[in-house]
Amino acid sequence: MTQLVLPLEVRSAQGRADFIVAPGNSRAVAFIDSFPNWPAPAAALHGPAASGKSHLAAVWAQKAGAAVIDAADLKSGIPDGPLVVENVGAGAAEAPLFALLERGAPLLLTSLMPPSDWPFTLPDLVSRTRALLAFDLWAPDDALLMGLAVKLFADRQLAVPEAVVAHMIRSLERSPGAIRDFVARADAAALETKRPVNLSLIKDLLEGPPQPRLL
Repeated sequence: MTQLVLPLEVRSAQGRADFIVAPGNSRAVAFIDSFPNWPAPAAALHGPAASGKSHLAAVWAQKAGAAVIDAADLKSGIPDGPLVVENVGAGAAEAPLFALLERGAPLLLTSLMPPSDWPFTLPDLVSRTRALLAFDLWAPDDALLMGLAVKLFADRQLAVPEAVVAHMIRSLERSPGAIRDFVARADAAALETKRPVNLSLIKDLLEGPPQPRLL
């Protein structure tokens, strides 16, 4: 069958059923699923880019009725009630973050780094963040990378054969970020060249543009 490639809006599926559970994230998923029976009001999710932190945070935000804010925006005020604070790390306003931890409302923080590595200077904040419940999202295995690639293609309304996805996974850097970026490239290339996302297109992208000949 010939796959039609249309310039459709990308909608990332962010529901709980869309999250791919694997050994590297199962503890974090179980913790999110256990809300509101958390042993403490605040926790942190940390891991590499595109490892699922924001997806899990969105799942929890829907479940808890929480607002979502970037750590860089904490200076403009703190919303009431349950809250997700994304991208905690260098540049986060320390006093508002400490106030959030002090008030005791449900709070979920996300970061590339574990809380023990957050570069804070306020002694009380350092003490509080190092005591946080923290769940890491590990480097993904083949099954998780395959599932992620299929989901990312599906978000773009593209059905790509499993053999094509498997070839792509074997050839790329083993990181969620690399998979995400390559799926976007494949989608753009398919639209530009009016080709389906098949093995031929994937191989062309992996090989890159032809190198100029030296005279």
